[in-house]
Amino acid sequence: MSETTNVQRTPLYDEHVRLGGKLIEFGGWEMPVYYTSIMEEHLAVRQSVGMFDISHMGQILVSGPDAAKFLNRLLTNNITKLAVGQGQYTLLLNEVGGVIDDLIVYRLDEHLYFLVVNAAKITEDFAWIELHHTGDVEISNQSDDYAGIAVQGPNAVALLTNFLGSDLPPRSGMIEVVAHGVSFLVGRTGYTGEDGAEIFFASEEAAGVWQKLLALRAKPCGLGARDTLRLEVCYPLNGSDLSPTRTPLEAGLGFFVDVEKGDFIGRETLLTQKQSGVPLKLTPFTMTSKGPPPRSHYPVLIGGEVVGETCSGGLSPSLGIGIGMAYLPVNAVIGTELEIDVRGRKFPAVVAKKPLYRKS
Repeated sequence: MSETTNVQRTPLYDEHVRLGGKLIEFGGWEMPVYYTSIMEEHLAVRQSVGMFDISHMGQILVSGPDAAKFLNRLLTNNITKLAVGQGQYTLLLNEVGGVIDDLIVYRLDEHLYFLVVNAAKITEDFAWIELHHTGDVEISNQSDDYAGIAVQGPNAVALLTNFLGSDLPPRSGMIEVVAHGVSFLVGRTGYTGEDGAEIFFASEEAAGVWQKLLALRAKPCGLGARDTLRLEVCYPLNGSDLSPTRTPLEAGLGFFVDVEKGDFIGRETLLTQKQSGVPLKLTPFTMTSKGPPPRSHYPVLIGGEVVGETCSGGLSPSLGIGIGMAYLPVNAVIGTELEIDVRGRKFPAVVAKKPLYRKS
């Protein structure tokens, strides 16, 4: 990859090459889409344990006596509900309520917050946060200092407990652990619908940590499996399902919006939408016949009329059918029959209930 393309590599790039990963450009980063196959890696996470390089994601620290007040003015969820060691999913909005980014914020200390943001949004997020800087607050982009690995699957907790020599934090929590001479921040969230955790640590330790997890039989997984896993449980992908022209309420993320906490950027639009309703909503669907899997930007029809287009789509390895999500009129309720226009051919689909995949 030429340096002139400005595509970045994580500290685990050499490990991806050594393992034969199929590398692609994603969000400005050269990342593995798979090592063996998307199907095999997807099922490893559903049935056992897989690990993902998430070092391309960003880490922004916000600290100071006014940090909570400052972040509550920027983010949709209510920061004041976080105790030390707790985290929450939240959204960073523009002035008209559109989504700049979705992120996880952890409270590490009384006045210290650790934000984990999307890889393609690091620069934009940091600039937006700095632009609105108020009060006694320090903001630091430490994305280059951290590596990250997500370990997910029904066996992930046992594997990580063994690796770290420590119990994991509760769901949505974060703890600090020192193991193998490395200081880890261990967060318990996930993006696959399975149990597991994310570990963040000094980037120079990345290869050693990755190899130790390999030795414990965590299967390396690429972005392809990460996408099919998250789509099966209807977790939105920024840039596909979330955008600056769609609000969290349109994306079905109202649970992560607290309009009662006081003013925040984008609140006026959300208040209006809460009062008047939204015309379109991010809606999951499943294909009902064999055919090519849906991809993004395919027209969606109801009764022969185009009513929207797909945002995300693909073949579900767990369900064996095509699945996807699209912004559709709110009267497209569960069971509504659709057609997906795949390069000029129409294939039947139906509006389905979230999540599309549930553990048996």
